[in-house]
Amino acid sequence: MALRRIALSDFVIVRSLELDLHAGFTVLTGETGAGKSILIDALQLVLGARADSGVIREGAQRTDVCAEFDGGTIALAAWLDEAGFPRDDTLLLRRTVDVQGKSRAWINGIPATAAQMRAVGEHLLDIHGQHAWQSLTRPDAVRGLLDAYAGAQVQPLAALWTSWRDAQQALTHARAAQDTLQQERERLQWQIGEVDKLAPRDGEWEELNAEHARLSNAQSLLDNAQAALSVLEDEDAGGALRALAQAQHLLQDYEHVDASFRTMNEVLTSCIAQAGDVAHSLQSYLRHAEPDPDRLQQLDARVSQWMQLARRYKRTPPELPALLQDWKDTLHRLDSATDLAALQAAEQTHGAAYQKAARALSQKRAKAAPQLAQAITRAMQGLGMAGGRFEVQLDKAEPGPHGIDQVAFLVSSHPGMTPRPIGKVASGGELSRMALAISVTTSELGEAPTLIFDEVDSGVGGAVAETVGRLMQQLGTARQVLAVTHLPQVAACADHHLVVAKHKHAEGTTSSVAAANEEARVAEIARMLGGERLSPTTLAHAREMLQGAAKPTP
Repeated sequence: MALRRIALSDFVIVRSLELDLHAGFTVLTGETGAGKSILIDALQLVLGARADSGVIREGAQRTDVCAEFDGGTIALAAWLDEAGFPRDDTLLLRRTVDVQGKSRAWINGIPATAAQMRAVGEHLLDIHGQHAWQSLTRPDAVRGLLDAYAGAQVQPLAALWTSWRDAQQALTHARAAQDTLQQERERLQWQIGEVDKLAPRDGEWEELNAEHARLSNAQSLLDNAQAALSVLEDEDAGGALRALAQAQHLLQDYEHVDASFRTMNEVLTSCIAQAGDVAHSLQSYLRHAEPDPDRLQQLDARVSQWMQLARRYKRTPPELPALLQDWKDTLHRLDSATDLAALQAAEQTHGAAYQKAARALSQKRAKAAPQLAQAITRAMQGLGMAGGRFEVQLDKAEPGPHGIDQVAFLVSSHPGMTPRPIGKVASGGELSRMALAISVTTSELGEAPTLIFDEVDSGVGGAVAETVGRLMQQLGTARQVLAVTHLPQVAACADHHLVVAKHKHAEGTTSSVAAANEEARVAEIARMLGGERLSPTTLAHAREMLQGAAKPTP
């Protein structure tokens, strides 16, 4: 998925820019301070870098960056599907930042987070910066480079390390707290035993209260039920059912005269039926209901037990079942925590799993180390370090999330020298060239279809610079390569040339980017060779460089 277009609005010193990009090797050149790295900064922003209102052009309210990529990889397609973003022939990324520092982002028109933009970026771009050499002295960066070259996955090992460490901590804690844990177990066991005698159930307290209230008022319930039944059915006293039937009969005689009588009669019919159902229910209740003093006494005793335990443990009665279950869960955890044999076995199991995976990772590293060393050594030969040698040193280290290896890069800049740690023997220029050699070597391994080199050729020149250009030209045959450079030798090797220029206005300073073709490209390379004043000599030299760079490498 190569980068095809980038559009900027009010970004740093760029008012507005739409730039089409192409396959192959593209260089960006221009005067110092013209803004050559602005495009890379914009790409990093749209791919999830930290948003800052400082990127907004002075006087503007918001910056807007869009990047369009075409094609796609299987891994990226899978990620888009999993994250719920639509897929198309093109991928459109957009990000805005306002003066308050608020950032918004979109993937194919769907709002996205900065983390999601960074995840997408891992599938799209691989950026090598001009200070890449600084990482060569950091153990984590060195180890990461070797693992990337070896195709080793460290995440599973890190998970095993975490599990082993947790098991070790649990065992250590249990050994140190045996007495305290035993006392806590005994206390919980006594409390559980006391509440278990009651065996409270969820919802039982409400059931007890409802039944207790019913039995406590049993006689009153019976008396009222009998009285209600009498009101409904007592013929001598003119029961309600009889009165309703009489009213219904009176209305029925005149239904044919007034339709409203029919409606009222239907309501009365329903009332008679419902009142009859109530009368039957009361009759059934009176046949089966009777006071039960023994059951009431049992309920009194159980309610009292509930209330006593609730007061003792400072809980409401309905909380007792949950409290009992919580104690049982805690006791189960304490039993596990005091089972030293089980904890010891778990620690050994997790340790063995970690050690096995760590040894496998070490074997991968040991196999890849000489291969990486040879590849970088070959790259060094054409970068002004002929006869130099690169080595990857592996030493044993204390177990950790990244394994049991300590990785260091060693280098000898000249023939016959003993390789030593890279930060102690290499000069600044040599470090830059070393970083470039590593970048070129490792970039061939990545899956990102676009490689960006931001002044990684700093500190080199002459024949070395031409070699750098050839290397990038070679990379451009298989992948899209963008390079910010100040070296005419590198620029001459490019398939496409973009010139960045700075313009001063009354309103301020702006930057523009334009494609350089034919004579414009000759003029730009001549400027890079001899400065602003172009002479026939520098122009001729520029043409010669372009013609030479166009020839296939012998």
